[in-house]
Amino acid sequence: MTIAQASATGSRVRSESYDELLRLLREAAVLGSVESLLSWDQETMMAPRGAPLRADQLSALSGITHAKRTDPRIGELIAACEADEAVTGDAAERVNLAEIKRLYERSTKLPGKLVSELARTSSEAMEAWKAARAKSDFAMFAPWLEKTFELHREKAACYGLPESPDGSPVTPYDALMADFEPGMTAHQVEAIFAPLRERLTALIGAIGASGVTPDDALLRERVPLEEQIAFNKLVAARLGFSFEGGRLDVSTHPFSETMGPGDVRMTTRYSEARFPEACLTTMHETGHSVYEQGLNDTGRFGQPLGMHISLGIHESQSRMLENFVGRSLPFWEWALPEARKLFTTDISRHTPEQAFRAVNAVRPHFIRVESDEATYNLHIMLRFDLERALLAGDLSVADLPGAWNERMRADLGLEVKEDRLGCLQDVHWSMGAIGYFPTYTLGNLYAGQMWDKIGADVPDLDDRMRRGDYAALLAWLHEHVHAVGRLRTAPALCEHITGSPLSHEPLMRHLEAKLGAIYGL
Repeated sequence: MTIAQASATGSRVRSESYDELLRLLREAAVLGSVESLLSWDQETMMAPRGAPLRADQLSALSGITHAKRTDPRIGELIAACEADEAVTGDAAERVNLAEIKRLYERSTKLPGKLVSELARTSSEAMEAWKAARAKSDFAMFAPWLEKTFELHREKAACYGLPESPDGSPVTPYDALMADFEPGMTAHQVEAIFAPLRERLTALIGAIGASGVTPDDALLRERVPLEEQIAFNKLVAARLGFSFEGGRLDVSTHPFSETMGPGDVRMTTRYSEARFPEACLTTMHETGHSVYEQGLNDTGRFGQPLGMHISLGIHESQSRMLENFVGRSLPFWEWALPEARKLFTTDISRHTPEQAFRAVNAVRPHFIRVESDEATYNLHIMLRFDLERALLAGDLSVADLPGAWNERMRADLGLEVKEDRLGCLQDVHWSMGAIGYFPTYTLGNLYAGQMWDKIGADVPDLDDRMRRGDYAALLAWLHEHVHAVGRLRTAPALCEHITGSPLSHEPLMRHLEAKLGAIYGL
């Protein structure tokens, strides 16, 4: 029996203080959901001339939400609950209360004025980034990036240096990274990334020297957008996304946004000439959204037990569907025949085996989200290093394009000629997500380790995927990840599920086996 099941089945006297605490948290979460709706609208539907007002709206609302989340009454109720055995005697509610306290103490360290200014700057910087990216002109965005990092230095100072979980040194960057990956430090990330980078570099080098060039003609087939949209909706639904509780739309940079229970929205982007890319992107966002729909099913909206554990675990769900499912042969044995039914473009000459090899072709690319499974993590390591240098002041914003381009040359052998293909390609810094990037690779690692366990627990998974049957996979993910909320930290969840701490080994075994077979290594 899980902790959550024990809590649900146990009978006890309700704590009035705990009930009031949960009510206040839900009220704050409702306000936060309105912020999410405004942000989603800005990315998908908002008229361009609405940007100044949207910045005012988000700034005002974020201040109100922050005041709600930092209400002194919440602090009083936390103290009352800590002294109440009706709460502390229940394993799940004890964890819930501890995380409520951590988040409350963290929020109260931030002045409301700073929170509002961060929201305003993010909204305005987003529009500046869109314009700069469209014109491939970093100078248009540079002042906003300066301001963003300046505000985040202030934010990190308010948080203060976090406690080191293992005695390793900590920096202001760690204070910000805790918003996305609680309990993980940059020092720990470096220790995980170093052996991964070494193995990836060797694998990519061997692939480059193999002389093998997979047939990737399928990647260039032109398919009308409305037919791609129908195909992607089919795939998303088969992977567990409920269109009764969500939407799929289009945006400059694909994302998933949760409004609240019953309303989880995701976006993707399309090109007539690259339908498999749009499919994989949609599968990525589907992973995020199915996780959120699973969390919403817990009935704990606004509580830590109804929140994702970390962005690394969140990314494990999206990267798992994108890579371990979407780049597998069994998936294309089901998906390609389904695509043939929907497309007016004749793709009958392409086989599932060719599709599998095409989507796994290893070819260094300028754009992170269009990169193959092997080189992708080098993109993340580049960003991880550069954003730490920017925050510390070791790299100036003015020098960012040059530093970025040099790393692309050294890491991937690519010469960046346009800013839109370089440091302007990602939305994250404009939205103030400083400390987010390492979670993508952590997600790949968590996904790799979970996939080994899923394979052991669902031994006929490949046969199921060939039939388009993902019920067993979704049930496993819901039980072991979605329904858990924040009962465990990300490292603890990984070890609880797999029996081992996070390691680069499972991911590398997966890549070396799959790509080794394709490239004859």
